[in-house]
Amino acid sequence: MASPRNKKMQKVCRDCHRVVDGEACSVCGTANLTTDWAGYLIIIDPDRSDVAKRMNIILPGRYALKVR
Repeated sequence: MASPRNKKMQKVCRDCHRVVDGEACSVCGTANLTTDWAGYLIIIDPDRSDVAKRMNIILPGRYALKVR
């Protein structure tokens, strides 16, 4: 099993909490990204998800619960 240090650090948008692959958020367009986050959340149907409603998520995707 690979150690956590060998894993690629994924970046998260500080504004909308979306996990991004590039250098800017595809949802809100900001480059305000961080690697300091916790809690991985996948939203499939934001209209039926109570968590998505609490986090103001309107698009399906990968999100972080806590962003520092």
